[in-house]
Amino acid sequence: MSLEGARERWVRTGGIELCVAELGDETQPTVVLVHGYPDSKEVWSEVAGRLSERFHVVLYDVRGHGRSTAPQPLRGGFTLEKLTDDFLAVADAVSPDRPVHLVGHDWGSVQSWEFVTVKRTEGRIASFTSMSGPSLDHFGHWIKRRVKRPTPRRVGQLLGQGAKSWYVYLLHTPVLPELAWRGPLGRRWPKILQRVEKVPADGYPTPSLPSDAAHGAWLYRDNVRARLSRPRTDAYAHAPVQLVTPLGDAFLSEKLYDELELWAPQLVRRTLPAKHWIPRTRPDQLASWITEFVIASEGGRPAPVASGPYADRFGGQLVLVTGAGSGIGRATAYAFAEAGARVVAVDRNAEGAARTAEMSRLIGAPDAWAETVDVSDEQAMEKLAEKVATEYGVVDVLVNNAGIGLSGSFFDTTAEDWRKVLDVNLWGVIHGCRLFGKQMAERGQGGHIVNTASAAAYQPSKALPAYSTSKAAVLMLSECLRAELAGQGIGVSAICPGFVHTNITSTARFAGVAAEEEKRRQKRAARLYRLRGYPPEKVADAVLRAVVRNQAVVPVTPEARGAHLMSRFAPRALRAIARLEPPL
Repeated sequence: MSLEGARERWVRTGGIELCVAELGDETQPTVVLVHGYPDSKEVWSEVAGRLSERFHVVLYDVRGHGRSTAPQPLRGGFTLEKLTDDFLAVADAVSPDRPVHLVGHDWGSVQSWEFVTVKRTEGRIASFTSMSGPSLDHFGHWIKRRVKRPTPRRVGQLLGQGAKSWYVYLLHTPVLPELAWRGPLGRRWPKILQRVEKVPADGYPTPSLPSDAAHGAWLYRDNVRARLSRPRTDAYAHAPVQLVTPLGDAFLSEKLYDELELWAPQLVRRTLPAKHWIPRTRPDQLASWITEFVIASEGGRPAPVASGPYADRFGGQLVLVTGAGSGIGRATAYAFAEAGARVVAVDRNAEGAARTAEMSRLIGAPDAWAETVDVSDEQAMEKLAEKVATEYGVVDVLVNNAGIGLSGSFFDTTAEDWRKVLDVNLWGVIHGCRLFGKQMAERGQGGHIVNTASAAAYQPSKALPAYSTSKAAVLMLSECLRAELAGQGIGVSAICPGFVHTNITSTARFAGVAAEEEKRRQKRAARLYRLRGYPPEKVADAVLRAVVRNQAVVPVTPEARGAHLMSRFAPRALRAIARLEPPL
């Protein structure tokens, strides 16, 4: 795996040579990416490629890793002070006249916390994005506070992080880590990452892994015990900090960052439902957040942070909503946009999709795109899925919302009527689940699928045989998928709105009646739903809540909830109601 198009240079410092790669326009702000353990700079290749479209991107192999040389002797050659010397040498070489924007992952973040909190780097760092690597000084104080004033909660936090840090103890043992990495562990590590972390099998890690990991053990030996036992008291960040916390990190507890505002007053928090190696598994989202933060820092203003409900859960995630040109779909796209998600608004009405995307950007989405697709068209959906994955990334939340209405008795409903309703209401959902759900599963980092069913899925009606059948199928499909995908961390929810004031009432078809009578019934249905006055925004809130709570079946309106209870505990009464003549 290579950093395609990168310019290479060597920076000499402290008796070693650092291999530095550069991408992008050198006149633009410089973003320096620092890798972790046991990685090399290539861990950033996917993120770097995306960032290079707007910035001057710099990556370097930490001393003893990749193509950089190792200090001799190794002991004492990896202290945070010497790593800071390396960073300053790189920064002076690639951006002598402007401060750089720093990004670190794992041990790259650990050492970057040192860079951003020591006096000699003040003025050289414009911003810092940290992921999966705390400051050892902050960690030391975190431990001391919990030891000094132990409570059941604090003791639990200490024990929890102590269990997650099992590998740190092993790396302090002499010789054994080096033997393991240069032997069986080094050979098996790529497969371990693929199986446990779901890192794509794309040529990463690089062949230098065994020696990188063997040398990198000294990062722990030279720094961890010394800093945790005697943490600095002046470790305050002198630049804005963006903290990205993967919620599924097997090595670090979220609680480590509980008091981080004490040390980083200009702090922006982000969370990500992913595992530890997010530079490889979530490069699109990281590039989006880093871009936002760098642009805001360059402008001397706070980074834009979504303020809507669940912003900490959906900020930066990629959400695709079908039927987003109006009604529940549009309201749902807006709700995710308000929570800071990136939105793909899909509708067969190009103008409606474009309006939704434009407004989503104004509301708070860092990016929003409009796509014109008929969800019943299998080939068109396949092309959409390929385009989204290539240009925007793998979808984190899929909302299959597109649907059409059809009323009329069974014998008045023609075969063509049935095909139209099932093509959109059922096959549109199947296409979405099959194509985008497969991408989620292959990525291996979880996700969520929301399918808009209806209270008609469990509330029979003599006037809605085709519509109710399509929605009942969606409900059962959702339940089956939920069972199948649970082991892969992908949730599935079926939303059953009930009577909601949207334009589906004015566009619904009425089988077996003349055109004039159909228009009259459409107007009457629209008027009745308007009088009911239940807004689509409340359904959108239920959608976000269902994803956060991983709810299976979500009746939304009071009548939908009541019918759902009756379907379980009083089905005979519900069948009796189904025989009533609907208002015409």
